[in-house]
Amino acid sequence: MPSSRTIAVIPARHASTRFPGKPLVLIAGKTMVEHVWLRCQEAGVFDEVWVATDDERIRATVEGFGGRAVMTSPACATGTDRVAEVARERPDVDVWVNVQGDEPLVDPEALKSLAGLFTDTTVRMGTLVRPLEADEADSPHVVKAVLALNGDALYFSRSLVPHARETGTPVPRWGHIGLYGYRRDVLLRLAELAPTPLEETEKLEQLRALEHGISIRCARVSWRTVAVDVPGDVAKVEAVMREKGL
Repeated sequence: MPSSRTIAVIPARHASTRFPGKPLVLIAGKTMVEHVWLRCQEAGVFDEVWVATDDERIRATVEGFGGRAVMTSPACATGTDRVAEVARERPDVDVWVNVQGDEPLVDPEALKSLAGLFTDTTVRMGTLVRPLEADEADSPHVVKAVLALNGDALYFSRSLVPHARETGTPVPRWGHIGLYGYRRDVLLRLAELAPTPLEETEKLEQLRALEHGISIRCARVSWRTVAVDVPGDVAKVEAVMREKGL
């Protein structure tokens, strides 16, 4: 039986289409991968924090700042696949948290909330949601989440859901934050499953779990992400870091 240990894995690949070498870009004097690693350490809830990469330059950088890195296959199609490859070699660990490598401002408290979902032994998979801002309602780039009363996800969509048939209907609206935690068996199962119809329609990987009947518990947080997708995002992140004193 796996132990109750929790490991965070930061997938980091060098070959990004829009921003090659992104994990190694300098942000306020540190590489982006180090910033993400530091936020994971600050959360204080992970027994281990690993960077999973397919590039020796990233591995050397991580070990250079005192982190742990593991080499994974360049054939991994997604970050989830990379985390699953690490988890296959660690049957002793029950909970795995996938921390996106392009989130240098990931909130340690949000990570704590995500890991905390698994104190409930019935939770098989978890993620984060935050209040949806009014200006995000029609943006397909902001994923919306619809929740059950117990906090499980009913659906995720790029469209505004639920539809309010009558104006003024009071319903909480949630934006999804793409960080995930998994029980090891669920993570390994998902990595073996083929893409599903709703997943391919919406281009949302988490729908694969819902289509296969895997419940996703959602922790509600207030943190709004500032990810690095393209080189121009670096200056935005540095500005926020100056404000926060990071």
